[in-house]
Amino acid sequence: MYECMHQPLKGLYLCYQLISTIFIRMPIWSLQYSLPSKRPRSTWSWGHAMLMRLVRHVVHISSYTGAIFPQPDHRALAPTEEAEGVWVEGAPSKLIKDELKILASVSEVAPDRIPGYWYSRSGAPPKPTQPPQPGEKVFYFFHAGGFTHVSAHPKDFSASITRSLVDLDKSVPRAFALEYRLSSTHPFPKRFPFPAALLDCLSGYNYLVEEIGYEPSDIILVGASAGGNLALALCRYLVEHKSLPKAEFPAPPGNLLLLSPWVDVGNSHEWPGSSSLTFNMDFLGSLNTRSMLYSKQAFLGPYGFGFAILNRYISPASLHPSVHAHFQGFPHTFIAVGTADRFLDQIRTLKRKMVSEMDEGEVTFFEAQDAVHDYLLFKWHPHRPATLKAIATWLSESR
Repeated sequence: MYECMHQPLKGLYLCYQLISTIFIRMPIWSLQYSLPSKRPRSTWSWGHAMLMRLVRHVVHISSYTGAIFPQPDHRALAPTEEAEGVWVEGAPSKLIKDELKILASVSEVAPDRIPGYWYSRSGAPPKPTQPPQPGEKVFYFFHAGGFTHVSAHPKDFSASITRSLVDLDKSVPRAFALEYRLSSTHPFPKRFPFPAALLDCLSGYNYLVEEIGYEPSDIILVGASAGGNLALALCRYLVEHKSLPKAEFPAPPGNLLLLSPWVDVGNSHEWPGSSSLTFNMDFLGSLNTRSMLYSKQAFLGPYGFGFAILNRYISPASLHPSVHAHFQGFPHTFIAVGTADRFLDQIRTLKRKMVSEMDEGEVTFFEAQDAVHDYLLFKWHPHRPATLKAIATWLSESR
């Protein structure tokens, strides 16, 4: 992994890729996709196919170089005019209970002070300047990135989702995006394995409830890809402790919004012909086996791959018969996925599990035909407007 992460090799490799992509690869792709039969999906236009091919190639390059451009992370608040950054104190020890306390001890991680960024509708101050009004909701957003990459900062690509969410419904004028700690392993320092990011998500939730003053029922947990995994894990932890007094432990959120969530970090959905192994048109398909293993190894840390198959927090959609990931008591949930998503099979399994245990109408499932993984990232994507409209309808019906 990351054979070209150090200079001067990184610079030379990126120069080679830039020149060869512009003058060799793109002309070849252009000719190839001029024939509709040669496009990855018949519904894709020439421009759609070209853009997705370019995204796949950039993702492939980053698996050799690491981040192509420097990214903000949990160590500092990066300046920005598009949002307001704040520091979030680590969750108090009284909130770290039972299994989570044991898991944190084994991984040698603890709650820590981390940044977060407030986004708002146009014309409103990003961070609330007074206690929220009754019924005023907030998006609490966890970004994608395989637990090892990407940022909550506005300059990151993932911020396109956050910006779109705050324009959907007047009852949800703000979003708070958490800069949770990213996992890493060799050739980088080994740090922040599971459940470090989950502890951070709990810290942010406590911040919204105790410091800002939101009612838990007015919080909409939002997660994209790996962030969807964290949103589900946080929701599960809060639901499993909802019998505790409110003064001692915050209640579960009012809504859960999952965008292409990664819900089986194990391999129970990797069978011949599965979406995980055959959907190579998805930009995740450009991530070779080593890259996916890197994310899993970094995130799982001392627990190993077998733990991912069996743990309800890490793989709630696991097909292993010993996994008991119950969903009773979960809030209104919206799940969006594309039918060209590498995670399609596991997300459909999650939907079946949730529907079987929750009240009728509590789960809204949206499939975008021939859309790839986390397609809401791309402002040009043809299914983006319809998906955002469906989310807005769901929000209005969930009041």
